[in-house]
Amino acid sequence: MVLEICVDSVESAEAAYRGSAQRLELCSNLSSGGITPSAGLIGCVRKRVPLELNLLLRPRPGDFVYTDSEIDVMRYDIAQAKRLGADSVVFGVLDVHGDVDRARMQELVELARPLKVTFHRAFDMTSDLFASLDVLMQLGVDRVLTSGGGVRAIDGADTLQRLQQKAQGAITIMPGGGITPENILEVATRTGATEFHSGLRTRMASPVRNQKPPVFLGEASRDVAARQEEYARFVVLDEDVRRLREQLMQLEIEQR
Repeated sequence: MVLEICVDSVESAEAAYRGSAQRLELCSNLSSGGITPSAGLIGCVRKRVPLELNLLLRPRPGDFVYTDSEIDVMRYDIAQAKRLGADSVVFGVLDVHGDVDRARMQELVELARPLKVTFHRAFDMTSDLFASLDVLMQLGVDRVLTSGGGVRAIDGADTLQRLQQKAQGAITIMPGGGITPENILEVATRTGATEFHSGLRTRMASPVRNQKPPVFLGEASRDVAARQEEYARFVVLDEDVRRLREQLMQLEIEQR
């Protein structure tokens, strides 16, 4: 079984490696759901962490209906992913009706080869998960990251199991969304999945002593508590990853 950890820093990538993850999804700005990481971050992680590396290609936060210029950005990011040694790329493009944008996805998938392609949780925003899965299989996408349309993977476990049956091994269904050491065994047994995606972010105290909560740079609400989020720092801890991996290893032993 494969455990993929979503990270947005070198520190978290190294912790995932120490915790025995087998694969990384590298992003930036996870507080907004993740956007494309910088070349510097990609290069440092590739140099320091010997794990399979998936790169999120998302030019901005928000919906997944992209303009021509945003698609052009994604084309450049695919080229950069290849140059910097990524193993896979992770992206998703929808149309205004909430369906997979077949034409744009086909172009980007072809451009990404020989890298593997994961369609990310834009899948859960589609109007029909099963029709969308048909399209992605036709396009030759390798993997779908999904919560089964639920808030968390555990909530969408029944749908995930049906998606797994429909896929019949032609495409990998990878549960993700709120997966923890406490629920990963239930997700695994209920869905029949063999690959899992988790964030495991832990909030750490900021080292900044001179905090100025009246000043804020983001577009959060203007109350003081929200402004203090300007100092929020989140990391992956190796012990949390190790607990997840141990749960999967125990399940593998039981299934032999």
